Amino acid sequence: SPRPPFEIQVLDDPTDDTTAIVAELAAEIRAQGFQISHLHRTHRTGYKAGALKDGLTRARGELIAIFDADFLPGTDFLQQTVPFFQNSRIGLVQTRWGHLNRDYSPLTRAQGLAIDGHFGIEQSGRCWAGWLLNFNGTAGIWRRTAIEDAGGWQADTLTEDLDLSYRAQLAGWRIEYATDVEVPAEIPADISAFKSQQRRWAKGSIQTARKLLLRVWRSDLPLFTRVQATLHLTHYFVHPLMLIVALLAVPVLLTSYVVPAAAPVFVALAIALGLGTCGPTTLYVTSQRALREDWKRRLTSLPVLMLIGTGIAVSNSRAVLEGLMGVHTPFVRTPKRSLTDNRRSGVMGFGYRPKLDVLFVLEAALAVYSAWGVSLYFQRESYLIGPFLALYAASFGCVALLSLRDNLPLLARGPPPPGQPPLPP
Repeated sequence: SPRPPFEIQVLDDPTDDTTAIVAELAAEIRAQGFQISHLHRTHRTGYKAGALKDGLTRARGELIAIFDADFLPGTDFLQQTVPFFQNSRIGLVQTRWGHLNRDYSPLTRAQGLAIDGHFGIEQSGRCWAGWLLNFNGTAGIWRRTAIEDAGGWQADTLTEDLDLSYRAQLAGWRIEYATDVEVPAEIPADISAFKSQQRRWAKGSIQTARKLLLRVWRSDLPLFTRVQATLHLTHYFVHPLMLIVALLAVPVLLTSYVVPAAAPVFVALAIALGLGTCGPTTLYVTSQRALREDWKRRLTSLPVLMLIGTGIAVSNSRAVLEGLMGVHTPFVRTPKRSLTDNRRSGVMGFGYRPKLDVLFVLEAALAVYSAWGVSLYFQRESYLIGPFLALYAASFGCVALLSLRDNLPLLARGPPPPGQPPLPP
């Protein structure tokens, strides 16, 4: 039977054990009559953006579908997305992420809740309101002309997807979000991989804000659209602000008897923190009701999401500061292990393991500090901020313990000897 009239490119630039696996698989698919190219780079110049740029120079099609290696699109993906391009101003169609291993652990269930919130409510709302939204790096299909018109793939940020999608929209192209098309993928299964992914997204967002916010405000977009774009690109600032609250809570309490004006500060902080808690909760509840039949059961993961979402504030704050200061770091791939809900093991090449990160020491210190703050507040019968400090103490402590657990094997094993195969995780 005739094969589909499209070509497949496997963009492969690592130097670890995956290259031989990819080459063998590509040869098998080619033998079945498909057009597939294994484009292996021996360097990582430009990282993912560089690989996509090189692949585009060899691609022959006008529509470019992009998938990370762990994403499994359905056989009808093209039938569901290509018709959108009948509108000549559509430059990108983004689809919704699903989850291959959502029920693997409490951590993956919590991340699934967060991902559903983003794709079920945020992306949909931005699209329907006509605001700027972003390509999520995978599970989307681009019009080649839109990529080229926007300036192509550029590697000066860690979020080349966010950067290109904003440049394309500033050039007049539209992004369509197909909320009914779900493409499942693997969720990071350990805290180190999750923190690594979040750091990259946080730093890349701030880098993109530095690069494009001035262009956004110089554009002729509606005022409220520009305001929303600013909030969108800078929303990771919430993590440094959370750290500031945690660090200043005790000094404010200790000086409250000396400075009477401290009382209004407590009230303002309590109101702000309360709103900050209610808003995301409403987002996640609404997204689960819209996307999942068993939404009530899914919401039992909300406390875990609150813990890890707060606990990564230290890691993400570092990423935000690096983005602001122009500190350049390499693109760190998120380790994946071919996991599903019912499969609790997988093989991860050494090059894909999370690197040793001793930031958990600071997280543990902040957990102790926040717990001390809780005791001080309750001793003085000041209950407005105490519960939030308790959340900080539990969150930093939880993330520190999980990070310590992930780092202990790395400390014990060290790098593999030259010529030896990668160790299993």
